[in-house]
Amino acid sequence: MAQRADYAFPFHLDPGSGQAAQAPYTDHVDQMIRQILLTAPGERADLPEFGCGVRQMLFAPNSDALQASARLLVLQSLKRWLGDQITVQYVNVTNGPDGDDATMLIQIGYTLLETQSLQRTEVRVN
Repeated sequence: MAQRADYAFPFHLDPGSGQAAQAPYTDHVDQMIRQILLTAPGERADLPEFGCGVRQMLFAPNSDALQASARLLVLQSLKRWLGDQITVQYVNVTNGPDGDDATMLIQIGYTLLETQSLQRTEVRVN
């Protein structure tokens, strides 16, 4: 079975065809996860509730409670916006490389419902 494709993010034109660029469906879902995590609610005028708001947490003191709150926020946002596309298996939230408090590393494991394949996405928020 051929894998379906969807629009690539960020939106751009394919230089060869002059049409909207396409991305394989697994890449498209990965791109949607990144959009949700990196968009703050209120940032999109046409869909003001869209997003996660995890970037705002970078300004709070780093703690286990902050990481647990970020994990819950990510889980809720992914369920709301992509609940018909994925089933989240896990979300891990840690400091950036070398304990960098100015960076949050979010690792997400999920099942892509269309193919029942396990996928993994890692997003650095800074």
